[in-house]
Amino acid sequence: MSVEREVKLAVGPMFQLPDLSEVVPGATSQGESPLRFVASYYDTPDLRLARWGCSLRYRTGEGWSVKLPIDVSNGRFERDERSFEAGPGRPPEAAVDLVRAYVRTAPLRLAVRLQTLRRRVEIVDADQGPVAEVVDDEVSVLDGRRVAGRFREIEVELAAGADDDTVLEAVTRRLAAAGAQERGEVPKFVRALLPRSAEPPEVVVAEAGPDGTVLDVIRAAIAASAERMLRHDAGVRLGEDPEAVHQARVATRRMRSDLRTFRSLLDPAWNEELRAELGWLGAELGKVRDLDVLDERLRARVKLLPDDDAEVAPRLLERVRTERDAARAELTSAMREPRYLALLDRVVAAAAEPAVLPEVASEPAIDLLGHLMEAPWGHLQRATEPLDAGSADTELHQARIRAKRVRYAAEALTPVFGKPARRFAARAADLQTLLGEHQDAVLAVAWLRAQVGGTASRTAFAAGELAGIERQAQAEARSAWPKSWRRLRAKKLRFWTKGA
Repeated sequence: MSVEREVKLAVGPMFQLPDLSEVVPGATSQGESPLRFVASYYDTPDLRLARWGCSLRYRTGEGWSVKLPIDVSNGRFERDERSFEAGPGRPPEAAVDLVRAYVRTAPLRLAVRLQTLRRRVEIVDADQGPVAEVVDDEVSVLDGRRVAGRFREIEVELAAGADDDTVLEAVTRRLAAAGAQERGEVPKFVRALLPRSAEPPEVVVAEAGPDGTVLDVIRAAIAASAERMLRHDAGVRLGEDPEAVHQARVATRRMRSDLRTFRSLLDPAWNEELRAELGWLGAELGKVRDLDVLDERLRARVKLLPDDDAEVAPRLLERVRTERDAARAELTSAMREPRYLALLDRVVAAAAEPAVLPEVASEPAIDLLGHLMEAPWGHLQRATEPLDAGSADTELHQARIRAKRVRYAAEALTPVFGKPARRFAARAADLQTLLGEHQDAVLAVAWLRAQVGGTASRTAFAAGELAGIERQAQAEARSAWPKSWRRLRAKKLRFWTKGA
C-alpha cells in the first residue's frame, strides 16, 4: 500500500503552468509527454464510497485501485492506495474487500467514467532525485460517448520517500502566484458526481453540547464508535498495522460500553441484541490484539536479555507470530461472514437513529444523564475497595474492567458535563492503564510458562528470564495502582454529584 501526500488546486481553462525550476534551491523540473486515459469508478447506487471520500477505480493501462479515506492534516492530504491486477469489468474481490465496510451488501455499479489528458512535470533535486511531481489534468466527464462536463485541476504530490513539507508549500505558492487556487481534497470522481456526492456519509458524528437532548448525546457517542469501526475495517483486513486492530477493538468495546451505560434509556431488546453482536466481534478482535500486545512486549523484553540468551529468543517470537497469524485468519474469515456485514448495517443504523425510549429522547441531557455514573462507579468501588497486596490476579483484572467502564461512561458524558467529566475520565484512564499493565504481564507470564514444555533448554531458559522480567513489571504495577485509585476516588472529582 502506498501513501499519497498531495495538495489539489483548481485552475481555469486558460491557466499556464509556470516554470518550476529552483522552486526549492537546486531543483529542476522535467516535463513529460501528455498522457490520455479513461478511468471507470464504481460505487453503490447511493454513492457511499464517494460520500466517504474513497474510491474503487479501473484505469486503462493501469488496472484497478482502491483509495481509502483519511483526514487532512496541516493542509497536507494523505491517503492509502492499493493496486490490483485484473481486467476491466467486474471489480476484483480483493479490491471490494477493502471497501466492504462502506459497501456492505449494497450492489456495486459503474458510477462515472472520466477521460483525462494529463501533463506531468517531475521536480528533482540537485542530485536528480525526485522530490515531487505536478500533474495538470484536463478532465472530461463521459456519458456514453457524450461529454457531459469538463474541469481542470492541478495536483502536487510528494515523491515516495520524500518527507519535506517545504517542497509542497513552495510549489503551491508558485502555482498560486500563477493563478491556481487551493480547493481542498475533492477527488475527481466526487467532483464529477456532484451534487449527490456532496451528501454526508452514512455516519455523521454531530457534536452534542451541554444543552443537548438525551438523544443527541447517545447518538453522538454511538456515531463516534461507528465511524471508528468503519474507518479501520480495511486496515484490519490488510493486517499490516497492529494499530488498526487496536482501534477497531476500542471502537467495538466503547460502543458496547456506551450501550451498557445508557441501557435504562434504550429499548431493551434492541440494546441487548446489538451488545451481544458487538461482544462477538470484540472477542474476535481481542484474540488478535492480545497477541499483538504480547509480541510487542516480548520484543522489547528480549533487548534486556544477555546476548547469549537473546540469540534463541527469536524462536519464542516466531511462536507468537504463528499464533497471531492463525488468530488473524479466523478474524478475517469472520469479517467475510454475513453476520459481520449485518452487524455493520446495525451499527450504521444505530449511529443514525439509536432506539432511545420516546419518553426521554427529547429531555435535556443535563437533567437525566448524571445519575448514569452511579452504577459503573459503584461497581468499581465494590471491585476495588477490598483489594490488598495479596489479592488474586483475577481480582485486579476485574477492577481493570470496571475502571475502563467508568472511564468510558465519563467520556460519553463529557459533551454534557465538560471539563470536570474529562478530568475524571483522565484519572480513570490512569488507573485502567496501570491495571492493564498488570494484566498484560500476567498473560505474558502464562504464555511463557506454556512454552517451556518440550522446548530446548536454552530456549526454555530464555523464556524463564523473560518471565522474570514480566514478573517484575507485574510487581511494579501492583505497587503503583493503589495511588492512582486514591486519586480517582477523591470526592471533588465526582462531577455527577455537583449540585445534587
